Amino acid sequence: MSIDPRVDIGHVHLKVSDIDRALEFYSGVLGFEVMLRQGDEAAFISAGGYHHHIGLNTWESKGAGPPPRNTTGLYHTAIRYPDRKALADALRRVLQAGITVDGASDHGVSEAIYLRDPDQNGVELYRDRPNEEWPRKEDGSFTMIRAPLDLQALLAELD
Repeated sequence: MSIDPRVDIGHVHLKVSDIDRALEFYSGVLGFEVMLRQGDEAAFISAGGYHHHIGLNTWESKGAGPPPRNTTGLYHTAIRYPDRKALADALRRVLQAGITVDGASDHGVSEAIYLRDPDQNGVELYRDRPNEEWPRKEDGSFTMIRAPLDLQALLAELD
């Protein structure tokens, strides 16, 4: 039995140690809108007025450090941008804020930038390529690659 194709991921909740610090990153740098805030315990943020794409909470993590490496958990939250220029603008904002980019890859089907939020949660900023541009095998099925993404060429989209 397969899943209904209309199913999608509605939102993600992240445990953070400090709501204000998390909002500086997600709203101040990335530009998400705060839809609802519950003191220093939770904030719900979105793009485009949805009730929330990301929930930030300190219910179990206020003042805590990041989880140890080499344990299970969320690898990253992927934030999809509508086009290459919007992704370039996100990269510009990240760099202007002095945030370190951990990596950048061209996957053939998408272009992705990897970084960490203030709580060391993995974040992927990416844009999908149109289906007709995906790399294909001889049988017509798509494949993914892992090539370096030229960040300077991406930033040139803003010129």
